[in-house]
Amino acid sequence: MRTEPAFHGAKLLLLTGDSLISLLRDDVPHIPWPGYWDFPGGEREGDESPAACALRETHEELGLSLAEERLTWRRVFHNQQGRAMWFFAARIAAQEVEQIVFGDEGQGWAVMRVADYLSHPKTIPPLQDRLRDYLAEVGAGV
Repeated sequence: MRTEPAFHGAKLLLLTGDSLISLLRDDVPHIPWPGYWDFPGGEREGDESPAACALRETHEELGLSLAEERLTWRRVFHNQQGRAMWFFAARIAAQEVEQIVFGDEGQGWAVMRVADYLSHPKTIPPLQDRLRDYLAEVGAGV
């Protein structure tokens, strides 16, 4: 079995039309960014690949099972602690949005216009930056 280089976790930008899927984090003081809007994702388990991490977390948090081939964009970034974090993007159809089953982490989820995520005062600033990176590379035709 191949072992991936060290990385801490992964996030997945799920786009649908001109919107994205966002998760409202729990509002408790012991987690980073409590009460902020987040993307599906989390910490690596075992020796899973970055894509497997993002897809597992998406399934746990939203009940969506996506194939790795659906990941259309991927980059590694480093967080404020210097840990490698992967960021992916994928598109889902409206019927897939209807199939979302919210997991047991966080307060809820929403379909949010991309522009609203970028301007919302309670979205995670590093994720806003990653979203801007994505838009700059693929174009604003979200």
